[in-house]
Amino acid sequence: MPEIKTRQVQKGTIKSLDRAAALTCRMKDVQTRTKDLVDDPRTRSSRSPDEYASNRITGMAKDTGADAVYAAEKTATWSAGKIRHAVHQAQESGYAIPVRARSFVRIRRKKLAEKEQVAARQRSIRTFANSRQLARTKGKEKAIREFAKQRTVVDSRKRSMQSVRITKRAVRRTGRMAQRTARRMRDLIRNAKAMIDAISAGGIVCFVIVLVCILFGAAFYFFGDDSSANYTPVSPEVEAYSAVISKYAGQYGIGEYTELVKAVMMQESGGRGTDPMQASESGYNKKYPHSPGSIKDPEYSIQCGVQALASSLKEARCKNPMDMDRIRLALQGYNYGNGYISWAIARDGGYTVENASDFSDMQAKKHGWKSYGDKQYPAHVLRYYPYGNYNYGIGNGKIVSVAAQQIGNRGGQKFWSWYGFHGRVEWCACFVSWCSDQCGYIKAGIMPKSAGVGGMISFYKNKHQWQTRSYKPSAGDVIFFDWGGDGSPDHVGLVEKCDGRTVYTIEGNSSDTCRRRSYPVGGRQIYGYGVPKY
Repeated sequence: MPEIKTRQVQKGTIKSLDRAAALTCRMKDVQTRTKDLVDDPRTRSSRSPDEYASNRITGMAKDTGADAVYAAEKTATWSAGKIRHAVHQAQESGYAIPVRARSFVRIRRKKLAEKEQVAARQRSIRTFANSRQLARTKGKEKAIREFAKQRTVVDSRKRSMQSVRITKRAVRRTGRMAQRTARRMRDLIRNAKAMIDAISAGGIVCFVIVLVCILFGAAFYFFGDDSSANYTPVSPEVEAYSAVISKYAGQYGIGEYTELVKAVMMQESGGRGTDPMQASESGYNKKYPHSPGSIKDPEYSIQCGVQALASSLKEARCKNPMDMDRIRLALQGYNYGNGYISWAIARDGGYTVENASDFSDMQAKKHGWKSYGDKQYPAHVLRYYPYGNYNYGIGNGKIVSVAAQQIGNRGGQKFWSWYGFHGRVEWCACFVSWCSDQCGYIKAGIMPKSAGVGGMISFYKNKHQWQTRSYKPSAGDVIFFDWGGDGSPDHVGLVEKCDGRTVYTIEGNSSDTCRRRSYPVGGRQIYGYGVPKY
C-alpha cells in the first residue's frame, strides 16, 4: 500500500489575529466611556455616588465580558475556517490528514477559546476594579464637601445658641437686681411710714430718731456688703396689720418701734390666726383664758402684745430703735417674762446668748419642764427688723471666752465624748462644736454641729458666710487650715482677735492640746474663714 504523505502541522504555525491589541483598544474604549458616564451629571443617580458607580460598573463589566466572549468565539470560528481551508488544500494536494491531527486541531481550538474567555474575564474584572476605585474617590470628595457644609451650619447654630444663653443669663441677672432694688425700695417706703406714724405718735424727738434710723438703713442697703441679704421682709399678712400696730404702738408710747412690733408678730405667727401676737398667756390678757391660742380677736391680741413689748422695752431701758443691746434684752424678756431682764442685768449687765441659755435651763429645771422659752429669741426676731440687720457679722466675744476657759485641756475627751464618740478621734472640730453648743448657737442654727472640717466648711459656704484667707477676721470667726497646701483642709479653730497683721486663735487638738496660736494674715497655711451671723 503506497505511503500516504501527511503535512506536518506544528504548534504555532496557525496564526491568529493580534487579539491582544484588539482587546486592549477595546478595553481603553470601555474605560473612556466609563469615565465619561461617571462624570456626566445627566447620568448620575439620585442616590449615593457609590451606589451609582457600583451599578454602572457592574453593567459595563457584564458588557465587557459579553464582548470578550463574542471576540473569542469569533476568533475560534475564524481559526476553524483557516484550519478547514488548510485541510482542504492538503487534501487537494494529495496529503491525507490523520484523525489524530484533526483531534489535535479541535483540542487546540477549544483551548484557545477557553484561554481567550479567561483573559477577557480577567480584563473585565480589572476594569471593574479601576472604575469602582474612581467612583469611590469621587464619592469621597463629594462626601467631604457635604461634611464641610454641614459642619459650617452646626458651628453657626452653636454660636447662636451660645449667644442666646449669654443673653438669658444677662436678663436673669438684671431681673435679680431689679427685685433687690424693689425690695429695698419697699423697705424704705415702710420706714417712711414708720416715720410718719412716729411723728403723729411721739412728736419731733421720735421723728429725729426714726429719720436717723432710716438714713442709716438706706446707706447700709445701698452701700453695704452682702450681709444685707440676711434681712427677711415680713409677710403680707403682717403688713396688713400695719394700721392697727401703729395705733396701739402710739397709744402705749412706743410709736417709733412699729417695725419691731411687726418683727415680733412675724416670729410669733407670721400674721396668721386669731392670736397673731401669741399674747394669750400674757398678763395683759383680761378677756380670754390664759392658755395658748385662747384669744379669738386679732386686734385684741395686738393690743395685749404691744403692751407687753412696751413694758419689756421700758424695763430694759431702751433709748431708741437702734439701741440693739437693750432691744435684745427686751426681746428675750418678752419671751421669758420680765424677770429675766432684771436677772440678766444683775448677772452680766445685760443680754448674752450664754445667760439666756442658762436662764432657760434654770427655769425648765425649776418647773420640771423639758424646755423653757426660745433661747435664741432675739436673733430670730431681728431677722425681720430692718434697723438691726447691720449689727450681724461683727463677731462675738462670748464664744471666745468659752473657748479660752478650755485652754490647757489635753486629749480632748471632754469634747469628743460629748459629741458621742467612745474613743479618741481628731477632736479640733468637736472642740469648736462644743463651744458653739455652750453658747446656744447650734440650736439657733448659727453654727453647725460637726466632727469634720469639711462639713463645717460646707455649712458656711451654703449660707454664703465664707471668706478666703486674705480676709481680716474678727473675734468669733471660725478659721480653717490646710497644712499640706494641697487644697484639702485638715484643721479648724476659733479666732480670738486680729490686729490687722496677725490672727490670734484658740484651737483644740493642737498637738493634742487646747491652746493659743498665731498666724500672719493671709498666711499660706490658712484655708479660709467661716463668718457666723451672731
